[in-house]
Amino acid sequence: MQIAIDTSSIKQTTWGEYAARFVMGGTVTAAAGLIARHFGPSVGGLFLAFPAIFPASATLIEKHEKEKKEAAGLNGTNQARRAASVDAAGSSMGAWGLLVFGLLFWQLEPGYNSAFVLLLATLSWLMVSIVIWHIRR
Repeated sequence: MQIAIDTSSIKQTTWGEYAARFVMGGTVTAAAGLIARHFGPSVGGLFLAFPAIFPASATLIEKHEKEKKEAAGLNGTNQARRAASVDAAGSSMGAWGLLVFGLLFWQLEPGYNSAFVLLLATLSWLMVSIVIWHIRR
């Protein structure tokens, strides 16, 4: 499998589905803000790292996959679940990269130029995510 961008799913997604993702992401972000206000920014940051749109994305992926199979006269439940699980695996790989990003930024930012640390942490996130993807293959 090669890493690629597939824009065909943009046409399949309705405005309501985009709204669901937006609401889910906004809700998680607002909750993280409230947690940060009550418990401090370090604890709030942990909750902000939650992949806010993942739950909505996983359900939409499952729905679209199932609809495709059913349009062909097949039961698409198992295929839809597999497609959602692949998305979940990708999210967890990215989460490990996010962990590295957060740790690097947290440790290096106080002593170095913020722009440099942001670039370094971002590149580290990218590299860790790609390495984990290659290992998984």
